[in-house]
Amino acid sequence: MSNDETKLEATLLAKGLNAPRLTPKLIDACIVGAAYHVFPGTTLTVCALTLRNGFTVTGESAAASPANFDPEIGRQIAWKNAREKIWAFEGYLLRERLHQVELGDCAHDDLGRIA
Repeated sequence: MSNDETKLEATLLAKGLNAPRLTPKLIDACIVGAAYHVFPGTTLTVCALTLRNGFTVTGESAAASPANFDPEIGRQIAWKNAREKIWAFEGYLLRERLHQVELGDCAHDDLGRIA
């Protein structure tokens, strides 16, 4: 969790904002694996995060100057960029779940769609 995320969490808690929401801890709990690839002859680093449901999210990084390329920094940035994408997916999923609760006793198929 970044310092910004820690500060935001503290602010939300201090304001008593405790409705269902995503947290950095929840986002991190989604991640079960990470794989990296640096394309030969480039500074392009790709991180593929595997989520607990088997879905894969990717993030990228590239140094503008090859002289500044550091593989570890490339992995860190690519991981961070991949992790950021999880927020949107999990946000959609949470909103869909809340919507289903709002609908009440509607019949739904196995994909959560109204039947």
